[in-house]
Amino acid sequence: MADDVFKALADPTRRAILDELTEKSGQTLFEICSRLTMKHQLGISRQGVSQHLAVLEAAGLVGTRREGRYKFHDLNTTPLRQIAERWLVPDPSGPQESTP
Repeated sequence: MADDVFKALADPTRRAILDELTEKSGQTLFEICSRLTMKHQLGISRQGVSQHLAVLEAAGLVGTRREGRYKFHDLNTTPLRQIAERWLVPDPSGPQESTP
């Protein structure tokens, strides 16, 4: 599963999609395309965005739900937390303040 997450995060367009879903989860394909065009000046087709969303969904970073004829995309940070926790080593002395 971690390989899928790293593959999904390797592409800057997919990272931009995740940024947009972080800002506002539950967007439709149309909303995501509009935000990518307006905010990131990405000239990517709806089909291209849909393919990127499929990679993110396969990695577990995006979940979808249908309401009527609309399909909403939601951010799922669980795979990122699992990767981060994989390499975190508990500090036996507890939290420490860092000095500049």
